Amino acid sequence: MSCTTITFRRPIADDHERVMAVMVGWWGGRDLRSMLPRIFFEHFRGTSLVAEHEDELIGFLVGFPCPDHAEEAYIHFIGVHPDWRAAGLGRDLCQRFFRLAGAHGRTVVRSVTAPLNKGSIAFHSALGFAILPGDDEVDGVPSRSTPGLRATISCASS
Repeated sequence: MSCTTITFRRPIADDHERVMAVMVGWWGGRDLRSMLPRIFFEHFRGTSLVAEHEDELIGFLVGFPCPDHAEEAYIHFIGVHPDWRAAGLGRDLCQRFFRLAGAHGRTVVRSVTAPLNKGSIAFHSALGFAILPGDDEVDGVPSRSTPGLRATISCASS
């Protein structure tokens, strides 16, 4: 696969259906669709990305400048087709978002992942993210526990 044949663009509201159709498969059967409602594709299009190869959805990133912290941007979700993960597509999507965040005056990018998701932690670490201190620990990883929510880790990159 050649990364030169990838088209990157801003998502449109209709891309939500395309993403919902692939999420369970891309996450190995885990159903995370409720974490990505359509509103993200309607209100954060200017700082989110879709990657396509020959009109096939192969990746996406949903991110936005943080409204309450002027120096921060947040990556809410990033997904890459399993066949494209070794091609550097996830890294490319993140680097494009870092540039978008910088254009909005943001110097820190944050993201959240599950402390048991070792693949995600390794991916974020390779991009320069660092695990922030938490109020709990899960499987040796600092995490935050919020009543009613699963423990997560926060990562930051500048």
